Amino acid sequence: MSDASPVPAPHARRVAVMTVLTVLAGAVDAVSFLTMGKVFCALATGNVLFLSFGLAGESDVPVARPAVAIGAFMAGAACAGVVLVRLAGRGRQWIAVGLVFEAVLLVCAGVLALTRYGTGAIAAEDDHGVVALVALAMGVRASTVLRVHVPGMPTMLTQSAIANLINDVLRRPWAALRGMTAQQRLARTRWTATAGGIFGGGALGALLLVPLGTGRALLVIAAVVLLVAAVGRIAPYGEDEPGP
Repeated sequence: MSDASPVPAPHARRVAVMTVLTVLAGAVDAVSFLTMGKVFCALATGNVLFLSFGLAGESDVPVARPAVAIGAFMAGAACAGVVLVRLAGRGRQWIAVGLVFEAVLLVCAGVLALTRYGTGAIAAEDDHGVVALVALAMGVRASTVLRVHVPGMPTMLTQSAIANLINDVLRRPWAALRGMTAQQRLARTRWTATAGGIFGGGALGALLLVPLGTGRALLVIAAVVLLVAAVGRIAPYGEDEPGP
């Protein structure tokens, strides 16, 4: 028997926030891959593969850029993990702090790109400052959303969401969203938003942000992250729940 009860507002707000952040992650990777020398700043899996290809001697695949991105991502995740735990222990609004920290790093990356390269793409293959700052920001993002702990919505990874969504559809091929329980609807919505958000963000980044050039594109993304942080301050979305 189906449950027509609505999804609680805090859960709906968290899903909305995670969806926006997922779209932004896709946009970040579109900008980084297409304008910063074929490197992923959000999708760490891609950088691990690029690094392995480069170390294996594939001449067309660089080693330094993915190595810098991986190192900066890990540093951002570690720093944010320590800071956010302390803020949560003091009862502070750690989600907003994590998002503002991410946005500040993206602003720094955007300003650096504009200062060195103007409104174009990054041309110097040996310049890794912008890559490091963006990957650092994405590491901060990873720790922030890990503590928010919305199942199925890591904002920067789609494989598990796609697999869960496919298996759920196969189990209930004829079930529409309104024919499910509130929890089932919420889970399917999360998986769909994750897969669709990365795809939509990548397309948005490629079509709208990449033509702006690296610096301006990063500033636009940072502005949206700050907007999300501000909305969270005005209408909290359940950050008082403990993270893992």
